Amino acid sequence: MALTSEQRAEIEAQRSEPQLTSRPTVAAMENLLFTPFEVLDHGFLRVVDYMGDDGAVVQAARVSYGRGTKKVSEDAGLIRYLMRHRHSTPFEMCEIKFHVKLPVFVARQWIRHRMASVNEYSARYSILDREFYLPALDQVAAQSSSNRQGRSEALDPETAHQVLKILRRDASQCYDDYESLLNPEGTGLARELARMNLTLNTYTQWYWKIDLHNLMHFLALRADPHAQYEIRVYAEKMIEILKAWVPATAAAFEEYRLGAFTLSAGMLKVVRRRLVGETVTQENSGLTKREWSEMAAVLDGAS
Repeated sequence: MALTSEQRAEIEAQRSEPQLTSRPTVAAMENLLFTPFEVLDHGFLRVVDYMGDDGAVVQAARVSYGRGTKKVSEDAGLIRYLMRHRHSTPFEMCEIKFHVKLPVFVARQWIRHRMASVNEYSARYSILDREFYLPALDQVAAQSSSNRQGRSEALDPETAHQVLKILRRDASQCYDDYESLLNPEGTGLARELARMNLTLNTYTQWYWKIDLHNLMHFLALRADPHAQYEIRVYAEKMIEILKAWVPATAAAFEEYRLGAFTLSAGMLKVVRRRLVGETVTQENSGLTKREWSEMAAVLDGAS
């Protein structure tokens, strides 16, 4: 269970108190503001605030005095131009703040994206809940033989159940010891020391604020099929929110970033040689085997 009934009541109370504002708002975002989207087994993601919209991107690019000074199609065309030519500052004019509940090992991947403001739940001050991430059966997979940081096919059900049993046992035992260490009637260990005994699948929470440009950089990496599943599901939910918040920007992002592939100078030479009818192989292409494989996967649908 990602949220308790008390937490849901608190969120509903927050949603029932609309605030008057003169700043631009997005109806679709106002409808989902504060709403928790459950992710994984105990995690969630929710928007707690945002600033700007597609119009703010256009306004910044034109340095105009007002919004909506051009046709919607022209605004969308400008946003596509900015995305296509990798202009960044107009997108930095928009910001969004998320409240995220996620496993510690996912948080440690996530925090590598440094262009954000983060405030995490303090286990020095508070006691973490007894909540651990346990993957679904089809996500208990073997180590990939070709990717040192990835997984391959799911283990057989019997083995997967044994893995989950071990993960559940270890997390529970570590949390029992954590509580014992904290007990003021017993050891009475400081919280900042007791927390080191918790497993990496323990859930933490944070507020994460980021501008639109850097959010899209995060999504381009973490929504990629090669990203780890447990962080990818958060990124995929964020893309849904992106579409509600800045639909024109989201469409351009999907067109020029998510659904695109960048050719190196060497790859571009290969394409040009092919276009004039030359037979090009990996051996005479000037590309490494990995570069050739990546290009072939995109151009030929092969690996």
